[in-house]
Amino acid sequence: MINISVNGEQHMFGGDAEMPLLWYLRDELGLTGTKFGCGMALCGACTVHLDGQPARACVTPIGAIEGRKVTTIEAIHEQKVGAAVQAAWIEKQAPQCGYCQSGQVMSAVALLTTKPNPTDADIDDAMSGNICRCATYQRIRAAIHEASEALKHA
Repeated sequence: MINISVNGEQHMFGGDAEMPLLWYLRDELGLTGTKFGCGMALCGACTVHLDGQPARACVTPIGAIEGRKVTTIEAIHEQKVGAAVQAAWIEKQAPQCGYCQSGQVMSAVALLTTKPNPTDADIDDAMSGNICRCATYQRIRAAIHEASEALKHA
């Protein structure tokens, strides 16, 4: 049995330790906010946090996360930075189709948690692993700056 903490709740998994975290989240726990994009950790749609750091759930085996804390888009609003990023996403109308946005938000939260006042270059670097087919990159960057400003005044 593998002990997994997801969004603050403990779960026990008795299946194949090589099962990707993405499928456990979606199929076993019903947390469908984390999306399948490419299955090769190239697009970022499946980004979650492992102990606060962004990780690609499509290539992370369940067996590699025992004892670690997983946070998904469903719980990111419970963090001050997460709530600010989600509010800025709405304010700046960052999503178009929205498919990649949960991964984008998770990467943005990780960035602002470690670098509360990022430059455009910092944002581009941190977000480079998240692909948006609708190309809303300018709105995403604006939303990250908006969240950064909001957090300064919170």
